[in-house]
Amino acid sequence: MLIISFLILIAGLILLLFAGDYLVRGAVALAEKLKISPLIIGLTIVAFGTSAPELFVSLKAAFDGVYGIALGNIVGSNIANVLLVLGAPALISPIICKESGIGFSLAIMSVLTLLLMVMMGTGSLTHVDGLILLAVLGVFLAWQFKRAHRDRAAQNAYSDYKDEIDDVPTENSRIAACLLFGVIGLPIGASLTVHGAVDIARVFGVSETIIGLTIVAIGTSLPELVTTVMAAWRGNGAVAIGNVVGSNIFNIAAILGITSVLHPLFVPERIANFDMWVMAATTALVVILSMCSRPITRVGGIIMLALYCLYIVLVL
Repeated sequence: MLIISFLILIAGLILLLFAGDYLVRGAVALAEKLKISPLIIGLTIVAFGTSAPELFVSLKAAFDGVYGIALGNIVGSNIANVLLVLGAPALISPIICKESGIGFSLAIMSVLTLLLMVMMGTGSLTHVDGLILLAVLGVFLAWQFKRAHRDRAAQNAYSDYKDEIDDVPTENSRIAACLLFGVIGLPIGASLTVHGAVDIARVFGVSETIIGLTIVAIGTSLPELVTTVMAAWRGNGAVAIGNVVGSNIFNIAAILGITSVLHPLFVPERIANFDMWVMAATTALVVILSMCSRPITRVGGIIMLALYCLYIVLVL
């Protein structure tokens, strides 16, 4: 029974990752066919598309009433994004913590984290809370558009999305196939992931929240981890900090915003009392690292990974 549950969970995560990737490829290709600006594609379609696995998992969990996974997935992913996704590549190459124009992004991430803490303190995320989070996301995207139009370097960075997406299809049949696989695969993958996680929690006699904070969170953070590790391997560790900040913003504002607008989320007590504060601490760590402008060395990476291991031990 346990082996089957793990296989279901792994199959769900794999399907989520592949379906999300193909959905982004198909959506980008369709946007290019429709002559949509590369800047808009990079800022919206790619950004939202890469968050699709987390969104579908949180939506499925919310509608199934498994709020520990819906929220644990996001809180755990944001913690993993800092300690694991920044720590692991630092073992290969120093991670540059200063990026042009990141100050406003750090401010938005900090505001969203504080807002989420206040909202979670009430015991639930309501439709109104979701609309507030989406409004902050709107401000962030508007600033990104304004900055990109003003700053040529930023415009090139956002528009050059093909550095992150390989093999964008050009034939109509392949575009349709990518979109179809993404649209069908994401909800199926989310369903398998949630059901597998719930079954594992029951077998071990632990709450779904713990599984959401650990296995599911790490699984949905794998794309960011692979991207940063490969970048560090190629000697381009500077991309990591921007990826982490952007991912954490979208996790809170887009995923929890959309999910709570569609279905209110009740906050598990352990997330409100412990994990939320760990997420706040890791957010503060990113801000401090960026302000100090010092790279994360191998020693720093080891310390961050050790802290993440300690967090996992405390969660379990």
